[in-house]
Amino acid sequence: MKVAVFFLLLLPVCFAKPFHQKGLFDFMLEDEPGSGDEVTGLPSLAPGPVCPFRCQCHLRVVQCSDLGLEQVPKDLPSDTTLLDLQNNKITEIKDGDFKNLKDLHALILVNNKISKISPNAFVPLKKLERLYLSKNNLKELPENMPKTLQELRAHENEINKLKKSVFNGLNNVIVAELGTNPLKSSGIENGAFQGMKKLSYIRISDTNITSVPKGLPPSLTELHLDGNKISKIDAESLNGLNNLAKLGLGFNSISGVDNGSLANVPHLRELHLNNNELSKVPGGLGEHKYIQVVYLHNNKIAAVGPNDFCPPGYNTKKVSYSGVSLFSNPVQYWEIQPSTFRCIYERSAIQIGNYK
Repeated sequence: MKVAVFFLLLLPVCFAKPFHQKGLFDFMLEDEPGSGDEVTGLPSLAPGPVCPFRCQCHLRVVQCSDLGLEQVPKDLPSDTTLLDLQNNKITEIKDGDFKNLKDLHALILVNNKISKISPNAFVPLKKLERLYLSKNNLKELPENMPKTLQELRAHENEINKLKKSVFNGLNNVIVAELGTNPLKSSGIENGAFQGMKKLSYIRISDTNITSVPKGLPPSLTELHLDGNKISKIDAESLNGLNNLAKLGLGFNSISGVDNGSLANVPHLRELHLNNNELSKVPGGLGEHKYIQVVYLHNNKIAAVGPNDFCPPGYNTKKVSYSGVSLFSNPVQYWEIQPSTFRCIYERSAIQIGNYK
């Protein structure tokens, strides 16, 4: 009797399917259409596109990074929305490399050896929104970039020219990162950025430019020009930037800011002028309604006047500084009149002194 019961208990185990270890992607696919058991009466699904050799493909993301590739893989899945090719040895982007990727939204080409991009290489990418070209050997940005582009990052290249034709028609670009390139002011074509109607953030830091680029779009809210060779801010430098909220000019050689310059940026909230050659506080700060952060440390400011930060009739106007930095200047704390900062309510935010 006991032997009969044992065989009855063993019977379901004999007909069970063998155990299959699931990977991370298998568990993520459990809720995807077509990932479960086939339902009787429904047509079977056609096999999906083949993933390029050594790459990893999942949920329309193709990851081919860190493989030592010398060219873009062939026969990429046509439904790819993100293609990651960073940290390889690709030297050239050719026409046809992305010919079937009409649904691609993001292309990552960071840290390759790309020195040439064919004129029509990106033409098939009708939905591309993010293009990352940083840490390559490009001397110029490619033309014919998709009009759908929203984010362009090309810092740490060898770019020495910015042509107006490159940005013309890129009305959807919001972010442009172009820092750490051997770019000079003479290499930026006049009005190069005017075609970028929605540009909100641009960084051209750590280059060789000697002045604020002309013709920046009024849509800008952040402008970062730190680490350049700018020596002066004149009244025309910031003209038309009515929406600018953050201006980074630290680590330049700025010795003067012309009167009226800051009046062109009425919505300014942060001003970074640290590590320059200023001998006095820029005029017009007290007139700003929204200014909150002012970095002036590591300059040559020897005196701070009572109206440098506070507007006339300050008692009728609320000023809400949250950070004022004046340390590492020749000015001495005990030489500043108490009334100088009478409009700044958060006294703990003021940093003054000769220390480093």
